[in-house]
Amino acid sequence: MPPDTAFASQALPSRSSASLQLSKGVTRLEVTLKLTTAILALAAGVYTYLGVRELLNGSPGMVFFAAVIYSVAVSAGIYAFWVFLMHFMPHVIYRSGRGLMFGCLLLGSLMIVAMSSWLNASALAGAAAIQQHLAITVQNYTHDLDTANTNAIAAQGLLPDIQLASSRFAKLADAERAGSLTGTAGSGTVVQLLTQMSGQLDSLGQEVQASSKRVSALYEQGSKNLAKMRELISDRGPIAARSDAFATESLALMGVIANLQQTSVAPAVKRAAASLSSTFIAPAAGSRTSDLADRQTAVVGKVESSIGAQAASLSDAADKILAMPRVEPIRFQTLSPAEAVLRYAGDFIPSWAGAISIDLMPAVLVLILCVVHAAIRREGIPAVSASNMTAGELIAALQVAREVGDARKAAPGETPSEAKADGKPVAKPAATVDENITSLTPARHTK
Repeated sequence: MPPDTAFASQALPSRSSASLQLSKGVTRLEVTLKLTTAILALAAGVYTYLGVRELLNGSPGMVFFAAVIYSVAVSAGIYAFWVFLMHFMPHVIYRSGRGLMFGCLLLGSLMIVAMSSWLNASALAGAAAIQQHLAITVQNYTHDLDTANTNAIAAQGLLPDIQLASSRFAKLADAERAGSLTGTAGSGTVVQLLTQMSGQLDSLGQEVQASSKRVSALYEQGSKNLAKMRELISDRGPIAARSDAFATESLALMGVIANLQQTSVAPAVKRAAASLSSTFIAPAAGSRTSDLADRQTAVVGKVESSIGAQAASLSDAADKILAMPRVEPIRFQTLSPAEAVLRYAGDFIPSWAGAISIDLMPAVLVLILCVVHAAIRREGIPAVSASNMTAGELIAALQVAREVGDARKAAPGETPSEAKADGKPVAKPAATVDENITSLTPARHTK
């Protein structure tokens, strides 16, 4: 090897084995990095297409074209963003520049999540999120139906009191016919009054019983609607068609709940109780004798007091039923898969994690490259090696090596500036001969 070339090779720092392996590994994995980034970007684009397709309206051809354009743009943007970072971020060594690059990494990641990740989550868990929405809606409707049915049948608890009061007045009328109240047997004024009160209460009891049958029929119809809605949730058909059928059933169920609240007989009981006390008119005693008339008047006063107490009791019970909160069922709202995923994001954390990981996985590769290149720089590998130097760089290195070699050939203790003058070597002065030294060369003898 020529001296100049050998010295040029020695002028470059020697590589350690570890840093050499890291450098070779980065070179070998460059194609793998690009291929992996391209595959991840393609996967993100596919799931973005599936997610954005559910948000677009229009003809099938227009929806397909728009969704494809958007997904291709997302894939290209994701690929370019990560490739740029892989090429530039590992080589930015200054603190301010590295901070700006990390800021770009964070900003780009947020933009990728905003334009792609939530659509990926919609494609991965959109149908499950809509099913979650339907299931929660069924639970709410079940609660509303039970509450409305409870309010409607609460008036049924008044039926025993009404029947008992009617029976008590009827028995008093029978007793009066035998003369137990006024002391005179027969069907006079008191018997007519007691029979009238018993009939009114009996009519009210029959109305309560009739309402019970209507409430039972409505509750059965509402239960059928809920059963159909549960079948739609567990079905395996397209989620959009099931959601539409679910909306139809929910509308019918809301009508059932409204009818249940109108079927309650509590208002009728309150009106009947008010009628018993306010419209009561005490009949005049119809006896020909003053003594019997006085006894009839006394009995009528007691009946009036009893009717007032019974009316107050029924009115208070009806007020408690009417004070129960009225059910206001929420109208079912159809959601798209993307909207459902956002509303119930907390229930689909694994799907969100997978959707975001597809887009942000290259960030890990970028950080690995930063660490590897930092390790290579710490090992002292030169930025340019002899294998990838240009011709001009090689000539310049050889020129420097030649000049250094000339400097080494100078006499010890002399500097290169002293060894040369105007670029030409300076001749050494001739050594002077000491007069005290006798030459050893033998003298010539002359003849």
